[in-house]
Amino acid sequence: MSITIDRPTTATGSRILRRHTIITTQGMDGVLAVTAELRACATLVKELAIDVREGVGCSELTCSVSMTAEEAEQFAAHLRTLAPVESVDPY
Repeated sequence: MSITIDRPTTATGSRILRRHTIITTQGMDGVLAVTAELRACATLVKELAIDVREGVGCSELTCSVSMTAEEAEQFAAHLRTLAPVESVDPY
């Protein structure tokens, strides 16, 4: 049996791993722009997977970042301001 925690139930300020899926355009350049932003919070990024395919218009990054619920909202809002980012969805 496994237990998945989506959001903390008792303390809203708790840092837990929060998974996000980020869809980008602009091929490898778009992916590199997003990973440069993720590097700024490198100690908080625990997992990162990137799927870039030749001939496909969008790429996908999936990352798990240790943060509070408030930080997660700010994180997603900041990433959405980047030109190559099409969407940021919490997992």
